Amino acid sequence: MKVVKVLVYALLALVVALLAAAQMGMLTGRQPADLGVKQGRLKAPSNTPNSVSSQADLYPDHPQRAEAMIEALPLKHGDASASVQALVTALSSLQGVSIIEQRHDYVHAEAQTPWLKFVDDMEFWVNPERQVIEVRSASRMGRKDFGVNRLRIEALRRTYLADSAAS
Repeated sequence: MKVVKVLVYALLALVVALLAAAQMGMLTGRQPADLGVKQGRLKAPSNTPNSVSSQADLYPDHPQRAEAMIEALPLKHGDASASVQALVTALSSLQGVSIIEQRHDYVHAEAQTPWLKFVDDMEFWVNPERQVIEVRSASRMGRKDFGVNRLRIEALRRTYLADSAAS
């Protein structure tokens, strides 16, 4: 019984320490310096299973290529400007998401989890060749995201497309 009590206290102390570290910003990670579009590509998917990318196929030898692949967003009526605006509106509707950079063809947003304050970077680029919005979302910290980036992008897609039906 005494061992169980000690384990419970140790676990409780660990949870409190983790929450304190999160509130002090120690779990947010640093923004990668290599975000953005370079030679028609967003950054490659992460080497660990914690990202998604509509351009994963551009990296055929990448260890997470198949797991990271996600569909790009369609343009609204073929209009890049309207599509970026609709994307920003959809992003703004998601809890914990902040727009960091917005240009006519590129958006960088951060999504922060409420309790532990983990940050994921989301990038969107209007690809003029494919006439789509390329997507990349990746966790800054940790090896696995348990599908969080994929779920967030798919929730964003539903909002973006639903807004599309209204326009």
